[in-house]
Amino acid sequence: MSRITRALRMLATGAAASALMLPGYASADHHSTTGASMTQTAEIAPLIPREALFGNPSRAQGRISPDGKWLSWLAPENGVLNIWLAPADDPDNARVITSADDRPIREHFWAPDSLSVGYIQDKGGDENFLLYRIDVETLEETTLTPFENTRVQIIGSSETIKDKILIGVNNRDPQYHDVHLLDLNTGEIELVYENNAYAGFMADDTLTLRMAMAQNEAGGTDYFRVNDNVVEDEPFETTAMEDSLTTSPAGYTTDGSILYWLDSRDRNTAALYAQDTGTGERELIAENDKADIGGTIRDPQTGVVEAYSVNYLKNEWTATDPDLRDALAFLDDRLEGEWGISSRTDDDRTWIVWNDTVSAPSKTYIYDRDAGTLTEFYVSRPELEGAPLMPMHPIEIASRDGLTLPSYLTLPVGSDADGDGRPDEAVPMILFVHGGPWARDGYGQNPVHQMFANRGYAVLSVNFRGSTGFGKDFLNAANKQWGLKMHDDLIDAVDWAIAEGIAIEDEVAIMGGSYGGYATLAGLTFTPEKFACGVDIVGPSNLETLLSTIPPYWAPLVKIFHERMGDPNTEEGKALLRAASPLYKADQITKPLLIGQGANDPRVKQSESDQIVSAMQEAGIPVTYVLYPDEGHGFAKPANNMAFWAITENFLAECLGGRAEGFGDVLEPSTAEIVEGEEYVQGLEDALGG
Repeated sequence: MSRITRALRMLATGAAASALMLPGYASADHHSTTGASMTQTAEIAPLIPREALFGNPSRAQGRISPDGKWLSWLAPENGVLNIWLAPADDPDNARVITSADDRPIREHFWAPDSLSVGYIQDKGGDENFLLYRIDVETLEETTLTPFENTRVQIIGSSETIKDKILIGVNNRDPQYHDVHLLDLNTGEIELVYENNAYAGFMADDTLTLRMAMAQNEAGGTDYFRVNDNVVEDEPFETTAMEDSLTTSPAGYTTDGSILYWLDSRDRNTAALYAQDTGTGERELIAENDKADIGGTIRDPQTGVVEAYSVNYLKNEWTATDPDLRDALAFLDDRLEGEWGISSRTDDDRTWIVWNDTVSAPSKTYIYDRDAGTLTEFYVSRPELEGAPLMPMHPIEIASRDGLTLPSYLTLPVGSDADGDGRPDEAVPMILFVHGGPWARDGYGQNPVHQMFANRGYAVLSVNFRGSTGFGKDFLNAANKQWGLKMHDDLIDAVDWAIAEGIAIEDEVAIMGGSYGGYATLAGLTFTPEKFACGVDIVGPSNLETLLSTIPPYWAPLVKIFHERMGDPNTEEGKALLRAASPLYKADQITKPLLIGQGANDPRVKQSESDQIVSAMQEAGIPVTYVLYPDEGHGFAKPANNMAFWAITENFLAECLGGRAEGFGDVLEPSTAEIVEGEEYVQGLEDALGG
């Protein structure tokens, strides 16, 4: 898989955070309130400003052009993240090359020929991402996919055909992406394959379609060979539903002779295999009994795997190529914590390397392999230098039925004198639940963990069953267990924290986004005695309506939702979905609830929040509801994001008694609409001028 394909298959939205006192950290603009449960050390520790954690980074996403002549990165221009460019031999001679003035650019990439930089952008969070190009010499910007209500999909790019890529666009039929050949320099688009059946495609380095993928009746995936743009009738590989999220092709070598697979068939964890495309024979390259093989490092010229990663509690790389092994050892000797390669030149002699130590701001370096030098490129958030950032403790928690839940704990500043990962006395705690649910929490800097540890809370993130990366048995243990065993895992983690003397029994909040928002609603409706309050960010309240309003481009994969959640087309499935929907138990909510929602969310519609708020209003139950008219599935604009975290930390201070930075004027640049319940958040009415 090439660099451009990897770059555009997901949006990077990570943030950095870490913590001693800097001038200005306790300024008048950062006043706080403190509850009785705060430790004395935590009370006198400097308050880390929200801006330092959730505002724009100074720089992010460093890249080097394939020819090694240019450096690029994201940085603010007039308060909005834009793309910057500088000669590789003169990094200080930088210029901004985009003019985004509303939504930040969150992902950028280099064209294989190094003549242009590209990015994708949607409108108001609607996730209809279009593709844009900036010529590095003229700085002229072109919309390469000038369509309305269209989501671009990258099918493939090439290390040898450097001026073209294959893209999918769903402007003809929103459910299916037709494959087109796009000339990156002229903008010419040529139809390659009209798609009326397949969820995805894979191409080789010649930009020839080699594979089509479709969901089968069992909820697994069928893989079909493509010859001369004709899809064969019978699949050459297939997976059952149980392997559908842990088995996938990982790309061809440049000559097309080898197809790599991450494969859990006939085993538990996904292993790395090399399949001869001529004979079909497979060779096992790597496996791990605790976690799936996660990623690979490939030779830029040949596409041959040179290293692979395994991420159980932390990410670890193993090299299969001797030269690469020496390079990884060089970096291991010089960098602490987690690190990774974000960009490489075509000759593979210069790398851009990021480094995350958790307890300091993340840094990015330029690694010259020939000179043996590691030169600092930038610090992402220099304002966090010397801030009281706390370590993250990887832990294992046992579920009631014997599963091991890989988890991460961050403790309040000053609470753990001997550094053993247990506070000297129990503290208030926030259970921070990841989205997906077919995703995972990992080790590293986390601004949510850092902010709330700084405010006086322990923060616990749990990889509950259904989380990815830990094998298919762990993943499939969550099938049709929304609100049941998946929720039990979260309760077991809270009980563990209480038993270990980490959390105070009556002072635990639950919070999360997407599935984490659902888990919050489930926590306050199914087990209202367990939590003191909750924060739901774009979480579904009614699983029936959630499945009936999925984006059209998810339709080819809808079977997997039905098999893993419940099929609304059957009475049994409908009953399961209804029983797991917090909406129908809204009258059981007895604890404070804060809800944040984007009006343009295509995944979890605004109606998901509207309906549970209405149910609570009808039952006379207090709720605070914040709506953003210009956001989607999460809050991309820093002003909106910071406004919501300001409301959140003051809401939690009211509930749990921790510290909170005052509102100041944080709401003014935000589009936040307080639909309901401003009186339930300390300081919010005053901040609104009420």
